[in-house]
Amino acid sequence: MKKSITFAIALLSSMSIIFTGCSLPNKDVKEATEYIGDNANTENSAEDEAASEKSIVVINDLFEPLLEEVSTAEASNEASTEEEKKEDTDEEDNVVNIVCFGDSQLANGRDDGTDIPHLLAPKVPDSRVFNMAISGTTASVEQNTSEIAPSNLTSTSFLGMVYCFEGKSDREATLEAYPGILNTMNSIEPKDVDYYVLCYGTNDFLSNVPMDADYYGTDVEKAHSLYGAMSMGISELKAVSPNATFIVITPFYGIYMDDSGAYIGDSYIVSNGIGTLSEYAEKVKNVVDDNKCYILDGMFGSRFDLYLDTANEYLMDNLHLNLTGRQIVTRILAHNINYVEGNEPFPYWDTDYIKVADFNPEETYRADENVMEKQYPESWDKYIHGEYPLAQPSIYVSEIPEDNEGH
Repeated sequence: MKKSITFAIALLSSMSIIFTGCSLPNKDVKEATEYIGDNANTENSAEDEAASEKSIVVINDLFEPLLEEVSTAEASNEASTEEEKKEDTDEEDNVVNIVCFGDSQLANGRDDGTDIPHLLAPKVPDSRVFNMAISGTTASVEQNTSEIAPSNLTSTSFLGMVYCFEGKSDREATLEAYPGILNTMNSIEPKDVDYYVLCYGTNDFLSNVPMDADYYGTDVEKAHSLYGAMSMGISELKAVSPNATFIVITPFYGIYMDDSGAYIGDSYIVSNGIGTLSEYAEKVKNVVDDNKCYILDGMFGSRFDLYLDTANEYLMDNLHLNLTGRQIVTRILAHNINYVEGNEPFPYWDTDYIKVADFNPEETYRADENVMEKQYPESWDKYIHGEYPLAQPSIYVSEIPEDNEGH
């Protein structure tokens, strides 16, 4: 059944205001060994503004806006599309397999091919992207589930999906309502995965999931927390996909309105009683740090200018990315993978800060060659020798005599 978009994502009926300071720690994640960052001021600006807020709004019964859902018949087309993209070739080892687990931020747009995984595929050479994201899901196992043994678990949470993917849980029973996702999962083996793209945390926040369990907590307690479930799932995937690279997307910045459309607050000041969404994003950053993953920041403005004054250009309902938002995130995500694959130099990923007002989805980003030469010497040397398939030097650079290269 189709569902209409619900504008508000918070109810005022049980709202209380607590006056307190709001300051988030700044725990930057080092994304690669070659790093000369010139984005630090941009990254901190959103956090500094948020820290100036004087109150946190605590709201009970937060809920996710309802979007038009993709029918299972439509979703089933995804697997066949991905199968059609397979090349019947002896060079299968050269294919880059990308598996995506997540919530609606990765699932939205699946019906018309504008979801982030579909948008990503043509930007990464020789890639196949498998979208196993399901709207409304959490990283943590559902709070009313006391049995987390994989053989007995039928959960579409991140941890539940991981158990299905590695064959510890019953795929057919878990994904009975999602035949398209089941077909997609059946079309890729864990040992063949090169990249995992993970995006969770928003529904954990909306569902009042604890951010963390006690250090000495049981596995059940950890599986019922954001940090615990994500860390457990990543650990499981690393065991079955030892060569895979992990990219984790944090929850995205959003704003909250009441039923009348009046502004309540944003991700820095609206709390579910446990923490704000920005604090859940910080917890996801902790997962990244502790599990040695790459991060794509959707909350703190380090890669694009999603904030209060631009939210309507990125978001369709104050929470979910619209097409432009998905295209922007895809561009940054593609840079990350293409850097690791050796298709682009590190500065292409490091310096591409996107302002939505200037964004052109047809544009192919090129890093400033003067900046590359001065600040990224290792990348520059490879760049001027044409070692990056997706980033060839300009005519001017290619005409520099070899004994003057890099000078």
